[in-house]
Amino acid sequence: MKQSLQLRMSQNLVMTPQLQQAIRLLQLSTLDLQQEIQEIVDANPMLEVSEEHESTDDSNNNDTDGNPDTVESISANGEADAQSPSEFSDYSDSDLAHANSDSVTEQNASEEMEWHDNIPTELPVDSKWEDIYTNTPPPSSNNSNSDFNELADLENRNSTVETLTSHLMWQLNLTPMSDTDCLIATTLIDALEPSGILGVTVEEILEGFDPELDIELDEIEAVRHRLQQFDPVGIASKDLVDCLMVQLAQLPPTTPWREQAAQIINRHLQLLASRDFTQLMRRTRLKEHDLSEVIALIRSLNPHPGDAYQDNAAQYVVPDVFVSKDNGRWVVELNPSIAPKIRINTEYASLIKRADNSSDNTFLRDNLQEAKWFLKSLHSRNETLLKVATKIVEHQRGFLEHGEEAMKPLVLHSIAVDVDMHESTISRVTTQKYIHTPRGIFELKYFFSSHVATAEGGECSSTAIRAIIKKLVAAENTKKPLSDNKIANLLDEQGIKVARRTIAKYRESLSIRPSNERKRLS
Repeated sequence: MKQSLQLRMSQNLVMTPQLQQAIRLLQLSTLDLQQEIQEIVDANPMLEVSEEHESTDDSNNNDTDGNPDTVESISANGEADAQSPSEFSDYSDSDLAHANSDSVTEQNASEEMEWHDNIPTELPVDSKWEDIYTNTPPPSSNNSNSDFNELADLENRNSTVETLTSHLMWQLNLTPMSDTDCLIATTLIDALEPSGILGVTVEEILEGFDPELDIELDEIEAVRHRLQQFDPVGIASKDLVDCLMVQLAQLPPTTPWREQAAQIINRHLQLLASRDFTQLMRRTRLKEHDLSEVIALIRSLNPHPGDAYQDNAAQYVVPDVFVSKDNGRWVVELNPSIAPKIRINTEYASLIKRADNSSDNTFLRDNLQEAKWFLKSLHSRNETLLKVATKIVEHQRGFLEHGEEAMKPLVLHSIAVDVDMHESTISRVTTQKYIHTPRGIFELKYFFSSHVATAEGGECSSTAIRAIIKKLVAAENTKKPLSDNKIANLLDEQGIKVARRTIAKYRESLSIRPSNERKRLS
């Protein structure tokens, strides 16, 4: 053993900054990509967002002769930017009017002067600024028939969803109570679970108060009973039985089957939960038809009154890819509006000098190179996304034609082989990317599924099996629902061999309850 110096040559893969950027852009969702583009455009002066009012003539007037680093204007989808007005329909007229003060025509200037001349010289004392000046641009002769104002719609779109706590506090402020009772009510409201049921016991709430306040348990119970009458009825209940009984008490005394429903809720709620209708009929001495009416009344009550005030704001998905059928063939195309149109700022690019090593020139040259890399990475991302989506559509053409039951088994390796890429790249492309089809919007990951062997030696997709299970359960007899073993036998008759535990796993993934919980009287 001795120390020595050796010279050795080897090859290894190095993750360059350009490759790291391309991989990061590839796995970004649409929203994250838009934020990333905005951040890079704000940080890099060489990049700019194409505006609708700019025409191709304006871009041709930019003098870039003699500049070796001048590049072609490239849009976010990697194509040459033709600067057609139809490509920038996302920008409002007001944004375009103030984008470049030098591009204001004499006609617009005269219209603006005429608009200001119409302002009265003397205003009434009780007038407001909003009565005279608005945020909308002045109406032109071409838009005289358009009275649509979307400001109100924007306010409603961005409005805050009312929560359960704020709704109850609003009612509490309108209810005459002493200071002590208000303190107790506020404490009870803070202790509510999202469902509206108390998350702690009344005794625990009592222990949390200052002993000097001299609050007793009966006072807390009295305030709690008052809260139960608030909207929604049944709020601040101790448990499910208490919640349902309060709602049942709010019904008119002449409500049919009211007493029988109270009896089942108080004494036989567990039998109702387990759907043991035979025992229920025996203990309540009700016939099948009468018990069905009582259960219908109980189902009309709300076991979770607070769920209506949870934040259920719709989460909108912007598809990355569109699929449509044209002349008998499926066409795949990228969504052109998922990212703003960006390009190289030719004015800044023309300032770069070849032999100048000053700090300003170096700054411009570095930013230009980074802008080129970024546009190239965007083009690569969109090209890869389109290529992968096209191959997925080719494999799942049966789904597009006939639905989920015609879904074929598909794994990442199959697409990776078709597009000559690694499986990890396919995984990044298909994660949080959505495709718009005639059957709805789906994540690209949805089209990948495992397979189950068939009796004929073929393969059946797990997605297709889930669709068949869902169809069988929807058509079952509610008095005698299908068990997992029965569903497995029905699939076996169709040539699909699936174990009972696999059926149970697929059923749970579809949020379908077991057969004993799906049983109904009618």
